[in-house]
Amino acid sequence: MQNKQVDAVVVGAGFAGIYMLHKLRELNLNAIVYEAGAEVGGVWYWNLYPGAKCDIDSIYYCYTFSEELYKKWNWTSKYPMQREILNYLNFVTDELDLRRDIQFNTQVVSATFDEQQNVWDVRLKNGEVVTTKYFISAVGCLSATNLPKIEGINQFKGTAYHTGKWPKNSVDLTNKRVGIIGTGSSGVQLIPEVAKVAAQLTVFQRTAQYVLPANNHEYTDQFIEESKDNYEATRKLLHLSPSGSAITVRNISAFEDSPEKREAVFEESWKTGGFNMTTTYNDLMVNEQANSFVSDFIRNKIKTIVQDTEIAESLLPNYMYGVKRLTLGTNYYETYNRSNVRLVNLRKTPIERITAHGIQTTTAEIPLDVIIYATGYDGMTGPLLRMDIKGRQGISLNEKWENGGRVRTFLGIATNDFPNFFMITGPESPSVIVVMPTAIEQHVDWISNCIKYIENHDIDAIEPSKAAEEAWSKHNREVAEMTLYTKGDSWYTGSNIEGKPRSFLIYLGGFDHYRAKCDAVAAANYAEFQLYSSIPEN
Repeated sequence: MQNKQVDAVVVGAGFAGIYMLHKLRELNLNAIVYEAGAEVGGVWYWNLYPGAKCDIDSIYYCYTFSEELYKKWNWTSKYPMQREILNYLNFVTDELDLRRDIQFNTQVVSATFDEQQNVWDVRLKNGEVVTTKYFISAVGCLSATNLPKIEGINQFKGTAYHTGKWPKNSVDLTNKRVGIIGTGSSGVQLIPEVAKVAAQLTVFQRTAQYVLPANNHEYTDQFIEESKDNYEATRKLLHLSPSGSAITVRNISAFEDSPEKREAVFEESWKTGGFNMTTTYNDLMVNEQANSFVSDFIRNKIKTIVQDTEIAESLLPNYMYGVKRLTLGTNYYETYNRSNVRLVNLRKTPIERITAHGIQTTTAEIPLDVIIYATGYDGMTGPLLRMDIKGRQGISLNEKWENGGRVRTFLGIATNDFPNFFMITGPESPSVIVVMPTAIEQHVDWISNCIKYIENHDIDAIEPSKAAEEAWSKHNREVAEMTLYTKGDSWYTGSNIEGKPRSFLIYLGGFDHYRAKCDAVAAANYAEFQLYSSIPEN
């Protein structure tokens, strides 16, 4: 049976896949999106756990490519809940009539490049093979769930959940003995919600977090109208700023203020909430002493909020502020003052195994009815490497990147020996360090323009040169080493995954500089790429 043939296959129907399909439609290409879930949303389709919400302002965490779409949608609060984001993505999908080209409940298991025909053979889990010229990953940076390797994990006779694969039906935790493993972003959002209903909540913490107060609030009608009136300024700010966000860091060193003044600045930021703490001084993420000022401020806040001194001590981060992904919380530290909440410090009493009836640590077995794994994702490379992608000469992406230990890309968009393969917000691009929908729009626009160039010039295949790729990867590493980010252990570096090689795969040179580089590459007619055509030039 002949394979189904299309011009482009896109994997994933979250923010990236939806906009990519829209742009491919504008190019009059026959494109299809394959989505493992039952509807659009990507990570927002799967993250249904109690308290799940975005920690970026909703008026920025959305598409800005269309003024009409921007002004048609009304956000209800600063930090939108999961359901509202999912509703928004369904709204955009229907407004653009994209659903007819999205195949749901369909998983891509492999993609192999055919060097003779310059096409990709994409294999689906149902056995179907689809042939396409362009293979585009829109799987995102955080979609491959991480389940820790703990002895006896399948022996538990109670109910177990992962925050990244939460059941669609309602989960009732009322009067249950619940254990939550993990205190990253999902754990920080989940823990206060579970504490409200559980008979007993036991939190198993490996690494303490810097949790900033969210101070979420509903929007007024006036604010919503003003944000719509400011559409053009908002789009310009997001797309042209160094941070790729609405955050503007004050141009002042932490050393320029007196200790009293610094304390007042930090205190005002704490009261305001959100990620404003990062904007207080321009050297917090490049100077260890400056970083210690804000780190100590937050540690003192924790000591003030948490009443039990031993618990408070366990909740104090012992690493630098910001080197792990910062989290926003609502009554997170206050939750540990509840009588039904217990904290187990896994640095002192590690988990030995999961038993039939709970969790055995080095000191006791803790009986549980429910275990929730808030253990996050295999970030950055995980979603890509879990697909079996093979380029020239049958070399897999896993082999080329040495299982994530030696990643090489050009601009985080493409990689040598994998022609016509594009990654939206891939490794070595700004990705998660900026507002994701903004990063996605910039990548999708660039990829669309590249494909347009390829089609207009009768090019069969395009891939970055090895020299361009090596130079970009080297630049990415050098920029990262100028900061404090590489000094922390987190999913930024892959250290949350047992056995995964450590590397920092986020471009930190500024979103404005990154955009300029991408634009320059395109303006030079992709001179840093190798282009192949079977049609001779005139």
